[in-house]
Amino acid sequence: MDRVNIHGVNISNITIREAVEKIQEWISGNSIHSVYTPNAEIIMQAQRDPELKNILNNAGLLTPDGAGVVLASRILKTPLKSKVSGIDLVKNLFETFSGKNVGFYILGGRPGVAEIAAVNIMEKYGKVKIKGYYNGYFSPEEEDHVIDLINQSGTDILIVGLGAPKQEFWIHRNMYRLSCKVCIGVGGSIDIFAGKATLAPEIIRKLGFEWLFRLIREPRRYKRMMDLPRFIILTYKKRIFKK
Repeated sequence: MDRVNIHGVNISNITIREAVEKIQEWISGNSIHSVYTPNAEIIMQAQRDPELKNILNNAGLLTPDGAGVVLASRILKTPLKSKVSGIDLVKNLFETFSGKNVGFYILGGRPGVAEIAAVNIMEKYGKVKIKGYYNGYFSPEEEDHVIDLINQSGTDILIVGLGAPKQEFWIHRNMYRLSCKVCIGVGGSIDIFAGKATLAPEIIRKLGFEWLFRLIREPRRYKRMMDLPRFIILTYKKRIFKK
């Protein structure tokens, strides 16, 4: 699979349809695979954390979640095909596997949120199979129990919404204890499915201003958002000095 190097993070150069097809292929196999969807903030965190960068680069799929990542690829003259956000990927998986013998397990959110998300998903996507759910506020002592529940459910796809980079570290640490075929880190998508958070309107997402929409709604995120201008500056420096 073609990869595009964005500041040492090797992003899969793939469309959302190609990503779904790859996951379909994995479900028919006997191995487990990880899928992460880093945005510009996560790529900047990876600059400061070599372990995180290594985890990202060892993923089966590493899709570009955010217009900033796609913009950076164009600035560096190695353009990515398209943005593939975590929530869009999961929505496409629900649509693709509705009515088919493929199960999902939802892990993440505050107590009660994953359950609401599961109900909403089944209402919207018809015959999609939700095999179980568990909140993301479990203690280290509860981790073995959570993994047992996931395995006992017989799920094929584990949707993990613990927030980045916690979810990436959790999947990397535990994926070979899991019997599912695919683990996908989805950030705050579970809250969106549950109606506890709002996705930016489509026009704003297409224009690449989803970050501004999120900042207006969650101004406490401003410190994290400072990584966005740092990301663009780093990208132009790499373009100019070709390092």
